[in-house]
Amino acid sequence: MARVVVRDLIGRYGTALAGLALIVFFLVFAPNFASPTNIVNVLKDTSFLAILAIGFTLAFTVSELDLSVAETASLAAVVCGWLVQKGQPPLLAVAAGLAVGVALGALNGVGVTVLRIPSLIMTLGTAAIAKGCAFMITQGVAFVGRWPVGFTGLARGTTFGVPNLVLWMAATTLFAYGLVKWTRTGAHMVATGEADEAARLAGVATARMKRIGLLLAGVMASIMAVLLAANLSSAAPNMAGDYLLYAIAAVLLGMTMFEPGKPNVFGTVFAALVLKALGNGLVLLGAAYYVQDIVLGVIIIGSVAFSASAMRKAAFKV
Repeated sequence: MARVVVRDLIGRYGTALAGLALIVFFLVFAPNFASPTNIVNVLKDTSFLAILAIGFTLAFTVSELDLSVAETASLAAVVCGWLVQKGQPPLLAVAAGLAVGVALGALNGVGVTVLRIPSLIMTLGTAAIAKGCAFMITQGVAFVGRWPVGFTGLARGTTFGVPNLVLWMAATTLFAYGLVKWTRTGAHMVATGEADEAARLAGVATARMKRIGLLLAGVMASIMAVLLAANLSSAAPNMAGDYLLYAIAAVLLGMTMFEPGKPNVFGTVFAALVLKALGNGLVLLGAAYYVQDIVLGVIIIGSVAFSASAMRKAAFKV
């Protein structure tokens, strides 16, 4: 009995404890890793990845892949930044950026559930469209300027001494967790992802749940985009491109902890923190830039090996 309990604890929390041990290692051995400034920077950087990865998690919860999240974010940032650059009210710019995420998320949902296109293909197509539109708007030149504090403060400001980016990450985490765990819609999303045919026969509107999951992925991508543009005071057509693999890695690594084999919000967010701490710590230890890519690849392969059936189902199920 005790052996079963220990095995269950290791299965649920082993990866999380390993990640925590890695962070402790960097705290002890990486120069300046433990400095308050660096810790805050790691948390801020984590917020962008976590918000984007939460969206991927919600799509994955309904057994769909959204490979367009990074390009959706880039386009949303470009639209938002273009309006700010033109002197439009920040509120209008933010609304326009969020509308991009809603539109592309809805497009993915319709393509998957109405046109019956596998999400792997549909979202790759959406990513190509978003990328082309972003380059068309910018003509390949980033929007950069001294943007209004009312806009940049969304990401650079603090509230009661806590960086706004950390608060945004906390808010989106609680929203996603509450949706999945405490609402009927969330329960139906989980049922759809685990056994869509059985859920449909039980009366669950599975197609609607898939549309909701993909829509929320687009919304989270646009939230991340607005915050990224506000933080950098710039918007470029490929500014979020590097986040895709990290988002996938965060979701897959998160599936090895807390709720093994299942996409889960807290696992995703903690994995995002571990990945960003890993990258920061390696830099401070003087590792070559390509080491991060090698480690990231190992993490993705290892995580997929752990949850290969879930990944295959999401990628290729029509």
